[in-house]
Amino acid sequence: MSALSAWVRVALILLVVVAADQLSKHLIRQSILPGEERNVLPGLQLVNTRNRGVAFGFLPGNHLGVTLVVGLALIALIVYFALHATRPLIWLPTGMLIGGALGNILDRLRDGSVTDFIKLPLGWPPFNLADTSITLGVQLLIFAIEAPRKDEALRKDSAP
Repeated sequence: MSALSAWVRVALILLVVVAADQLSKHLIRQSILPGEERNVLPGLQLVNTRNRGVAFGFLPGNHLGVTLVVGLALIALIVYFALHATRPLIWLPTGMLIGGALGNILDRLRDGSVTDFIKLPLGWPPFNLADTSITLGVQLLIFAIEAPRKDEALRKDSAP
């Protein structure tokens, strides 16, 4: 895959993530009152809460800290992607991570906080689709980075 094709795929993925995230948050804000909980499935509730920290409430109330952490992480990711854009599947987690970050940044710019609405049992903090995209994106990024290394190690081990 060419680097240009990889950048186009990143852009498409991030647009899909931002659109799904913003639409879902809009629907929650319009249909569930703040603090209200609705049971969807056993162990899954929809809520309407605000988060002033990063994912899962980390660094609450520290807008400068949140902005710096997110900004530095995005710069590092974009630089890494620019240097490795032709690596297989690296475009997918890159798009997911940038899209998730942008989805939450849009909330912060518009509302001063992020809308969270998915609530799981056992005290897990509420989260949203952007957080989900970021979490899965990190896991896929690790896989995309490590899979070629593992393949290379296996080739070296099987070489005569």
